[in-house]
Amino acid sequence: MRYDRSVRLDTDFATAVTRTREALAAQGFGILTEIDVTATLKNKLDHDMEDYVILGACNPPLAHRALDTDRSIGLLLPCNVVVRRDGDATVVQALDPNTMVALTELDALRPVAEEATRRLDAALGSLTAAGAGSGRHEE
Repeated sequence: MRYDRSVRLDTDFATAVTRTREALAAQGFGILTEIDVTATLKNKLDHDMEDYVILGACNPPLAHRALDTDRSIGLLLPCNVVVRRDGDATVVQALDPNTMVALTELDALRPVAEEATRRLDAALGSLTAAGAGSGRHEE
């Protein structure tokens, strides 16, 4: 089962991170956290890896609806958005919101997952359409 919604961009990493933040904001997602995985692994383990950041994105109305349905759903909210280098390209990935429904089998989460999917897909799609470099949508 695929659990991600991804786009591949022909742009530099810093530009991709900035445009991802903007695209998520345009769809009602705020960035609550940012984890620079590359720097963390270098500082803690002296391990070198490609550019990799995890943005903790949140759409409060959607999160509220999901949490009202199942308090444990916080474990599966599609909050993490990964921006990472992959060869000469940058990949932007989000958890597929339908994973919440598939794993919990709670039909009450389906409308939340559908709206979250529409918003995430719009954000990801705008990255390939708004001058972020040519891109390929990988669902």
